[in-house]
Amino acid sequence: MRAVWKGTIGFGDYAIPVKAYSAVGEHAVPLHQVHEPDGGRVRVRRVCEVDGADVPDAEIVKGYPVPGGDVVVLTEDDLARLPSPPADTIDVHGFVPASDIDPVCFAKSYYLEPEPAGTKPYVLLASALLETERVAVVKVALRRRETLAALRVRDQTIVLQTLLWPDEVRRPDFAFLHEDVDLRRGELRRAVNLVEELGADLASYTDQHREALEALIRAKAEGGDVERPTGREQDEGVTRLLMALQQRTVDSDPAPVETARAAAAMASRARAAARKAASRRGLSSST
Repeated sequence: MRAVWKGTIGFGDYAIPVKAYSAVGEHAVPLHQVHEPDGGRVRVRRVCEVDGADVPDAEIVKGYPVPGGDVVVLTEDDLARLPSPPADTIDVHGFVPASDIDPVCFAKSYYLEPEPAGTKPYVLLASALLETERVAVVKVALRRRETLAALRVRDQTIVLQTLLWPDEVRRPDFAFLHEDVDLRRGELRRAVNLVEELGADLASYTDQHREALEALIRAKAEGGDVERPTGREQDEGVTRLLMALQQRTVDSDPAPVETARAAAAMASRARAAARKAASRRGLSSST
């Protein structure tokens, strides 16, 4: 595992150096968006709505829309001046019974590993949490945002469990909650018996959709049912030429957005023609 954060836990007189690792690893099959006729990757461009130009990362900042169509632009310096906990400290604010935190508040989980010099105070904190059946309420800066979290113990390891802020959790307000539903004692007894009889082992469950998707991909690959993108070099050359022509046209055209769209359509037709030409050359060489 690769550490995603390094810092210290501030616990009383202790400063426990730790590294954080993501506690989960998603196993989704990585699927890309491709062009169905030829299997070419579909790329997403960042384009300005005002002038139709491609926008480099260095020119992208945050903005908040306000009534009237204006935008409040927030620079990196603006955001850096906002109050936030120290970027390298997990600040313990107190301890509460574990049952006080509703699981609906749970967000992401990170395992905390102590640095060698912090092993003893780390084990001391973990043991105290287990002994008291409590969790630590903490604040930490993750990705420059103040984050509410809890420290709990799992498999003798302290887990940093990020939490939703209390005002982010919605309360249910459904019509049936305001009705007086009459339950008979016998009905409740049968339901309780059923709940107690039907056990479940979470470890035995697998993602059947993912397994079926992986089997489908293997079968299609082994059966030769694949697409090989062709004419890539021709495509790239045509694209570069048309982008240069498009830029010169945009510089002199009073309607740059329409011009950009027309140039994009020209590029698409040119790429299709290049692929057909490459296909014909391939057929000629094979015969």
